[in-house]
Amino acid sequence: MSEPSTPIVSAVATPAAASAAEPVVAPVSPLPQELAAALKRDSAGLVAAIIQQFDTDEVLMLGWMDDEALHRTLTTGRVTFFSRSRQEYWRKGDTSGHVQFVKSVALDCDGDALLVRVDQVGAACHTGTRTCFDGRSLAAVTGERD
Repeated sequence: MSEPSTPIVSAVATPAAASAAEPVVAPVSPLPQELAAALKRDSAGLVAAIIQQFDTDEVLMLGWMDDEALHRTLTTGRVTFFSRSRQEYWRKGDTSGHVQFVKSVALDCDGDALLVRVDQVGAACHTGTRTCFDGRSLAAVTGERD
């Protein structure tokens, strides 16, 4: 049984909130209270979600989740993101067939990023490549240990 939902207080000031000098209360979170309180969201209420192949540790992509997308990911066994451009939820693979089956989810030490380990079916990237990083390397000076 899940814990009762509680309002999330955002540190982001809106014009109305700034004039009233009171915090903005976001919609009630579907997440357990401790998890909702631990998340550090950006100004749009989103947290970065790094998607990694569970058995090879290959980094597949980066997506964005709000509380509802994270709740769906934690409770359905499939990864759900919040699209910043379309302002809607999308479950990976529903149209492409390139499904991401959840194996584990972890919150980083600062609470501002998630690591979602998945079993990826097909390409992770919307361009058709296995990862969103394939063929996109940047020139960088590399360092070495002494």
